[in-house]
Amino acid sequence: MELPKVGSIGEYIRDQRTQAKISLRQLASQAGVSNPYLSQIERGLRKPSAEILNQIAKGLRISSQALYVQAGLIDDRVPDSDVLAAIRSDPHLSERQRQVLIDIYESFRKETHAEAPDQAGYVTDARTGPEPDGTGAESVEEAATSSHAARNGRVQPEPKEG
Repeated sequence: MELPKVGSIGEYIRDQRTQAKISLRQLASQAGVSNPYLSQIERGLRKPSAEILNQIAKGLRISSQALYVQAGLIDDRVPDSDVLAAIRSDPHLSERQRQVLIDIYESFRKETHAEAPDQAGYVTDARTGPEPDGTGAESVEEAATSSHAARNGRVQPEPKEG
């Protein structure tokens, strides 16, 4: 793994601070470090310890793991999808907006994974139970007919047996 340059963590902290609209003095005070020390970190002249990164993360109200990964102290365990990478790298989003988008995206992924077809070709949906092929239709022909009818606005009720 290629280690990031020392300045990259400082640039990241500065970007997060400016997006949060927090002054250098405010963040230094919240993180319990001196103004000159925080300035040196942001300019890439100092490499902060994990403890200082944790304090800075609290001051920025972001996850300390994000700072640890950026500083090269830990590896990002799960490779990001292109969507997550785009969300995390968008400079126009605040940390709060990023986290909300990531939470929504992850909930959709979990929902899709929970409704994925099992080995028998059935989709298990906690709300409706197993359905063949996830369509609710008995056969491919019925699925094609019902989707064609739905597109044309001609959905007819199914006849009731017995």
